[in-house]
Amino acid sequence: MTGKIDEKKYFLGYQSEWLDDDSPVKIWEKSRRIGATYVQSYEDVRDCILGRYPSVWFSSADDSAAKEYIRYCVQWAGIFDAVINEGVIKKRNGQNAYRITFFNGSRITALSSNPKSFRSKGGKVCLDEFAHHHHQQELWKAARPVITWGYPVRILSTHNGKLNMFYDFLDQIRKGELGWSLHRTDINDALRDGLLEKILGRRVRKAEKDKWLDELRAGCADEYSWQEEYLCVPVDEATAFLTYDLITSCVAEQSASAAKEAVCALGIDIGRSHDLTVVWAMCRSEGLFLTKEVRVLRSLSFREQRREIEKMISGHNAIGVCIDSTGLGMQLGEELCEKYGERMVEKFVFTSKSKAEAAYHLKAKMQEGVVKFPADKEAIASLHSVTITHTRSGVVSIGAPRTESGHADHFWALALALRAAMNVNTVELKPRSGKLRLERNHRPGKRR
Repeated sequence: MTGKIDEKKYFLGYQSEWLDDDSPVKIWEKSRRIGATYVQSYEDVRDCILGRYPSVWFSSADDSAAKEYIRYCVQWAGIFDAVINEGVIKKRNGQNAYRITFFNGSRITALSSNPKSFRSKGGKVCLDEFAHHHHQQELWKAARPVITWGYPVRILSTHNGKLNMFYDFLDQIRKGELGWSLHRTDINDALRDGLLEKILGRRVRKAEKDKWLDELRAGCADEYSWQEEYLCVPVDEATAFLTYDLITSCVAEQSASAAKEAVCALGIDIGRSHDLTVVWAMCRSEGLFLTKEVRVLRSLSFREQRREIEKMISGHNAIGVCIDSTGLGMQLGEELCEKYGERMVEKFVFTSKSKAEAAYHLKAKMQEGVVKFPADKEAIASLHSVTITHTRSGVVSIGAPRTESGHADHFWALALALRAAMNVNTVELKPRSGKLRLERNHRPGKRR
């Protein structure tokens, strides 16, 4: 039956690749507006006309998407010159199911996202915009058994963050934990395959493509909508200042075991009732910035915090300290300065500018591969919690949500530890009047 239709006339390269893939389960990580549902409807109509499956069950995220899918199916049936019956099935819950039945008895039904609609159904299953379904686990639980009976499953979706089954499936496939077939098409891939030429019905110059992309991007609510809906980048990673890949590349167990005598510095992010106080001890050895200890001080008074910090300074022979002296940390910073001197202790005040400088400096050193720390789940979560936002006016903001686990406290402690370690690059220890005196031979950056 497919001989009656020249598929190349209707489909672009990435769509043909999807059609040619007969894997039992295939999943499509896709951009909007690339014709994914369009080509899926063709595959489903073709399968029904050829008698491959008695039924196709299509689940959409909303009613309008179900109607559009059925309209595509009716269109393809007409092109195939296939006789069909079309109708609407009323559901008790007020939701509709749209069905077309072919001359050979096979049928296509477009259902709501209600998981109960899939119970005890046999046949091919298509889950459209799966990441946007409200009850993904229940929906998958209901749809999954069709694979056992030899029927295929098709999953298509744009991204909707990372806390969903769609992202989990992609992650498992890429790790080799799921043997499903994965397709990925962002808007740039589609353009390279001739999407705009297909839309306009003529040849298109590069300038026209660029203008079309700019208009598409301008129509997005913000930069993250663009990244997620058109570039196949989950908004979690799009907004994360440090990606998981970058963070995990810096993990090194017992990184400072071979550098016990190296110059050590502390970075301290101060908290009290809601946030944590985190003290990050870092040493510099052979060009690397190695973590010696990360200590979290929970629900301690400032007096108790000072006592613990002084123990760490003494225990690690620290010769440089950078402490958060914004708000709550102001008094503690002054007290440490009085005891150890301003040449050893830097009181760091967080402003939009200083936060950005410290954050980008940390990121740059991590990208260079010279910052190392242990695989601590709490610390890694804190590092990944920091987000970067860009307004349309070009203003950059770095921040993190405040949760029960803190407010990116590990991130800022690490950033301050790196700053302190850089500032004590070369230090001589000289006694004077029974007190420790520091003389810096080199200071990479002027203190602020």
